[in-house]
Order: sequence, then C-alpha cells, then structure tokens
Amino acid sequence: MKKILLILAVAILAACGPKQPLKVACVGDSITFGHGIRDREHDAYPGVLDSLLGESYDVRNFGLSSRTLMNVGEYPYMNEQIYRDALAFNPDIVTIKLGTNDSKWYNWQYNSQFKDDLKTLIESFKALETSPRILLCLPAPAMSGRWDINDSVIVNGVIPYIREVAAEEKLEIIDLNTPLRPHKEYFPDGIHPNEAGSVVIAREIYKAITGKEYKEKGK
Repeated sequence: MKKILLILAVAILAACGPKQPLKVACVGDSITFGHGIRDREHDAYPGVLDSLLGESYDVRNFGLSSRTLMNVGEYPYMNEQIYRDALAFNPDIVTIKLGTNDSKWYNWQYNSQFKDDLKTLIESFKALETSPRILLCLPAPAMSGRWDINDSVIVNGVIPYIREVAAEEKLEIIDLNTPLRPHKEYFPDGIHPNEAGSVVIAREIYKAITGKEYKEKGK
C-alpha cells in the first residue's frame, strides 16, 4: 500500500511541477538568420519572437544565409548541419520561411521540384516524436532585384506553390508578404528586413501561434 501511495505522490508531483517551455524552431534563410542586423540574436525575428512569447516558449533560430528550399538549388537548406540541428531540437512548433533564394533564375528553372522538396522538408519534421505544429510562411517581398532575387517569381511562383502545399498538407499559413509590402523603408538593401521589419514578422508569427494580437504592456 505504501508503495502505491509513493507512486501516486510522485505522479502528482510530476503533474504539478513546472511545465517545460514549448520549443519553437524557426527554419529559414538569411532573413531568418538576421542578415544585416547588428544584434541578430535579439533583434532578428526569432529573437524578437522569443521575447514576445515569453518564458512559456523556447524559440531557436535555424536560419542560414543563401539557402534554398529546393534540393537542386545552389545551396540547399536540407544539405546543411543546421537542418539536422533543427530536427535534433525536437521542436513542438516549426515555422518554415524559405523560397526567397529559390526565386533566382538559375534556381527557379528547376521549379517543378519546389512542391516535392517542400513536402520532404515538412515530412521530416512531421516524423519527429513531438509531432510538431508546422506553419508555412509566405516570403517577404523583394524590394529590389539584388542578388538575382526576383519579386515577381516570389509572388507568382513561390507563394502559390506554398499555398498549394499548405492546402494539400492541411497546414497553417503565415502571410509575411502582405504586411511588409507597404514598407520599403524596412529593407535597407532591398531584400533583408531591418529591426523594424523583424518586429513585423515576429508579431505576425506570434499572432499565428497564440491566436491573438500582440499588445504592448500598458496599452
């Protein structure tokens, strides 16, 4: 009897103990990495998101510059150690923001592979023991053609493909293109959002994860 009571006590203590924070993996390219942002650990959008969500969440940045979603691209994300690190993190939530570098003409010529490679990436996270919630981000607008990035391809090619995959896989979409498009001033080099743009991205992802608008304290 004492042994049963001890087991019950341990179970109750475990149930009442502090909950582990939900782990959020931000998968992406240089915009996720925080290219051009001086204090990218805190001011790139994953760092801002971590601050907005608070102690109940553990947000990690798995962005890597120049990477493509497509495995036939010049620098495929799924070939990198950071991708394997994201899987090993065993996240509860995954945001995927890739496709900007795929818009380059020498990558987009293989666009027939885009949907299949996106599904491969999604399935690799779905297979984790955490069965994470996966959210697909529509890429930010390209305010210039720098580095051969093509806004028309993003709007008319990449985004429709992401929407199709989201519908087929029954996944949520976070539209980062629409709220950023009126703000060319947030893109100093025409491609990468600055700190103000990162706040916009973080708040959109916060809203998608929590289901509510972020409100600053005292407002």
